[in-house]
Amino acid sequence: MAKKITVIPPTLNPATRLSAIVPTRRRVAAYARVSTDSEEQQTSYKAQVDYYTNYIARNPDWEFVEVYTDEGISAVNTKKRNGFNRMIKDALDGKIDLIVTKSVSRFARNTVDSLVAVRNLKNKGVEIYFEKENIYTLDSKGELLITIMSSLAQEESRSISENVTWGQRKRLADGKVTMPYSSFLGYKKGEDGIPEIVPEEAEIVRLIYKMFIEGKTVNAIAKHLTKANIPTPRGKYTWQTSTIESILTNEKYKGAAILQKKFTVDFLQKKMKVNEGEVPQYHVTESHPSIIPPEEWEIVQAEMKVRKSKGKHHNSLSPFSAKLVCADCGEFYGSKVWHSNSKYKRTIWQCNKKFKGDKKCTSLHLYEEDIKRLFIEAFSTLLSDRTALLEDCRLLYDTLINLTDLEKQAKAYLDEMEVTSNLVRKLIDDNASSDLTAAEYSEQYENYTNRFDKAKTEYEKLQKAKNARFVKAEAISAFMFSIQELPTLPFEFDEKLWNATVEKVTVYDDGNLTFHFKNGVEITKSL
Repeated sequence: MAKKITVIPPTLNPATRLSAIVPTRRRVAAYARVSTDSEEQQTSYKAQVDYYTNYIARNPDWEFVEVYTDEGISAVNTKKRNGFNRMIKDALDGKIDLIVTKSVSRFARNTVDSLVAVRNLKNKGVEIYFEKENIYTLDSKGELLITIMSSLAQEESRSISENVTWGQRKRLADGKVTMPYSSFLGYKKGEDGIPEIVPEEAEIVRLIYKMFIEGKTVNAIAKHLTKANIPTPRGKYTWQTSTIESILTNEKYKGAAILQKKFTVDFLQKKMKVNEGEVPQYHVTESHPSIIPPEEWEIVQAEMKVRKSKGKHHNSLSPFSAKLVCADCGEFYGSKVWHSNSKYKRTIWQCNKKFKGDKKCTSLHLYEEDIKRLFIEAFSTLLSDRTALLEDCRLLYDTLINLTDLEKQAKAYLDEMEVTSNLVRKLIDDNASSDLTAAEYSEQYENYTNRFDKAKTEYEKLQKAKNARFVKAEAISAFMFSIQELPTLPFEFDEKLWNATVEKVTVYDDGNLTFHFKNGVEITKSL
């Protein structure tokens, strides 16, 4: 008996998931995007919206939904394209059957973004039509074509990004300095592109540096500026310690610039990272007018390092913070308030470890008036022969800034590093054609690298020694300036003079205080 087969025709279009029996109008949307906010692109943007509105309306089988747009957006991924993201959501929610757009590059320049969107929409039966390339994504050849076109668009973005990066690095190599002027205190962009000083803002910067050198903490400076109702670089009136520290450590205030501190890691994600040696940096000196003299800036950097090494002990607003040292245990003194709720309230200074640990510290506590009195006595002794004192300071300063021997040694180590680097390169180049065994090659390579590392270590030690001497010389210079500016012996305690001249004070349990002045002189006074 012969089989009888009856064909049941499909009721749905397998591509569009629409009825194949009853004609159904497709709900159609369009997507338009321009990259910048320029007037020319604005015209293109409006033209695209008008074009696609009319284009969809003319087709009797299409039902107009909306022209989704992103205006003034340039991005190789879709994260910041609100119009695009809203359109995809509406399509996945079943509100759109077909999306019309100009080209693959207008839709997405990132292969991953493009294909993820296409596949997600395809799973929901939503089709995309790329007019320029004449591609329908639900066509059997659609995904292959979209992959190829998206890859080309991604490479175009890579090329553009690399060209932009090259241009930026060329400007950096030429020493052209740029600043975020809208949030950078003290400068504005000059007519020739060189940073120009804003006088009233520069005075705020100078005040910050002056207060820091006088011994104020970044916290105290921030509170002072906030209380004085002085605007921050961003125009607010509450200063943060991070803002103060940023101003105090930014080399641009001394008229120099370190360029390419950060760089773009991935052109697709636009992720930035701190440059830790992956790409070149450029140090430009005298690139623009300075607000802070370079020598004063260096003093601030040295003082910043000293304070950070002392950690939390330098967070106090007092000039005695991180200056008083216990001779018994080596710990800093901290302030304590006695009888805080009575008329006998007094502030005393006491070793921070006096009652900590198994062994009780034998150090004495100090009253602020005694510290001030003994400082005046010690300083008076120091200043008894001002002429001789200044002459000794000048001799010490001249000795410190004479770096001839250190520079000679440093050059020798640099030469050694260059020689060993060349030997390593030659060994690597000759390895293929030489008769060296793997063991012999490894032994020679290790010997050369050990020589290089040893020279590098010694060179870095010398650089640190040079920096330490430079910082000490600047401290002596500031010390001499304070002495020269002093007209008569101080009969009252002066906080500025204290900060400018005292390195530390060692407190002994017998009541002796040794004042260590920044010129290297030590004077002991008794309670």
